[in-house]
Amino acid sequence: MTNDELATKNEPLQNEEVHESPLAKLSRFYWGKNRKSPLTRPLRKWFILFLGPVTAAFIIGFVWPFLQGIYLSLCNFQLIKDAKFVGFGNYIKAFTDASFMRSFWYTALFAIVSLLLINILAFAVAYALTLGIKGSNLFRTVFFMPNLIGGIVLGYIWSMIFDGVLSAFGTSIVQNSTWGFWGLIILMCWQQIGYMMIIYIAGLNAIPEDMLEAAKIDGANKWQTLWRVTIPNLMPSITICTFLSLTNGFKLFDQNLALTSGQPIVMQDGVPIKQTEMLALNIYNTFYSSNNSARGTAQAKAVIFFILVAAIGLAQLAYTRKKEVQQ
Repeated sequence: MTNDELATKNEPLQNEEVHESPLAKLSRFYWGKNRKSPLTRPLRKWFILFLGPVTAAFIIGFVWPFLQGIYLSLCNFQLIKDAKFVGFGNYIKAFTDASFMRSFWYTALFAIVSLLLINILAFAVAYALTLGIKGSNLFRTVFFMPNLIGGIVLGYIWSMIFDGVLSAFGTSIVQNSTWGFWGLIILMCWQQIGYMMIIYIAGLNAIPEDMLEAAKIDGANKWQTLWRVTIPNLMPSITICTFLSLTNGFKLFDQNLALTSGQPIVMQDGVPIKQTEMLALNIYNTFYSSNNSARGTAQAKAVIFFILVAAIGLAQLAYTRKKEVQQ
């Protein structure tokens, strides 16, 4: 028998089917290359005991309500048990609702402006606090504290502040849509900058010192070092902060409810349109309106809202991750 025949005889059959139980397949998928390690043997034996409750809670608390919400968006209902299937009529009503389209463009503008301001200011504060100035730990605490206050409380506090200032000009935060927009921007920046600052500080501290020293030796000034070394190495933090700022801007609800409640109201073709109403608040107002038959429309708006935020968030993550530098 030749050597080739012996090698062919001794090598394992690659096309031979290996019969595995569903639990073994799940274990192989979950553990990957570590599934044969003796260190993971006890975990591999009992992992279903720990993974099971979490999976069940996720299905009960998220997957099932989400699927039920999609079904209810195709129905007219007052209570879930009274739901009657009507097809895509609720989606047509949602897209033809002037208030919904107004809130969409208003929310998009707000998300873009707040995204730019929050991240630029948060990075500037983080960069300043990593330069070794005295009292930097105290400043970090002070800047982070507004993030600990609830959105409803912040909305009412800032409404009193804005009305106290604007009363001198004979107006208020709920009487002018421009003031309402910039009031929401200021509130959001005041709350979110400290949180994003912490993420940027962590990213700045993670930049290798040898890179900064090499740039200094090569004759790069601080501005060149910032743009050519610091910011490229900070892209993971930028990715996280951009994602959080963008999604928070689109999902804003409690601050909008407390600060302006969507006011002022303008009549358009006989339909009242709230000028500072964002998407989440529009869905809330539609669902709890006096017209109980609009609940299906509100649920359709919620599904559209989820698809919109998920698509924008995933697109932003895919784009910014391509810019990240591998250290």
